[in-house]
Amino acid sequence: MTQTTTPNITIRPGEDRGTTQLGWLHSRHSFSFGRYYDPSNVGYRSLRVINDDIVSPGAGFGEHAHEDMEILTWVLDGALRHKDSLGHTQRLEPGELQAMSAGSGIRHSEYSDSKNDTARFLQVWIEPTSRDVHPRYDQRRFEAEGRLNRWQTLASGVSGSGVEGALPIYQDTEMRVADLDAGASLAVKVADGRHGYVHVATGSLRVGEHKLTSGDALTAEAGADLTLDALGPAQVIWFDLG
Repeated sequence: MTQTTTPNITIRPGEDRGTTQLGWLHSRHSFSFGRYYDPSNVGYRSLRVINDDIVSPGAGFGEHAHEDMEILTWVLDGALRHKDSLGHTQRLEPGELQAMSAGSGIRHSEYSDSKNDTARFLQVWIEPTSRDVHPRYDQRRFEAEGRLNRWQTLASGVSGSGVEGALPIYQDTEMRVADLDAGASLAVKVADGRHGYVHVATGSLRVGEHKLTSGDALTAEAGADLTLDALGPAQVIWFDLG
């Protein structure tokens, strides 16, 4: 993967992501996944997967199994239909986060919940600190005003540092999202002992001399103090990692 490094940050161009193209699926992989394998790009800190998936109407991923992984799903367009071995059958829409702790084992399926419209979503895998836990499923709607030109925490670690209202995960990580208006600015400050991963979900923005568009990302080390300047309407995800 081509990367551009400036003090405290590394830019990761979205065009360099891996690709899976099937008849019903177009997926871009921020890290090694499936047939896309880059030994220098197997994750960042506890982040193991960020897949940007576009699924055809009515199509999707049949039932399959996971173990010992925190799986977060955030819909950008359309809707998903989720079923799992814990008995949940749920519809997942934009503005809702799905969080599964696969733990000792869970089976699930995800399909586009429309015969006419595609579904686009980000699926994130985070390696947990606790293994073989009882599997768990959570889903919650987060109101749009809570992320307009500010950070809204969607998921947070459960080891005593969880954020009220956020879905719990078994890792010292927070997943935050912001919807930026054109011309809006927002800060990313990485505390001592922490690491940041910023992913542009939609739209475009500028960070210093760097322009980032949908699919682009950056990593930020401890002490980084960045300003995201939206060039148009944009949605951005920030992972605050230990």
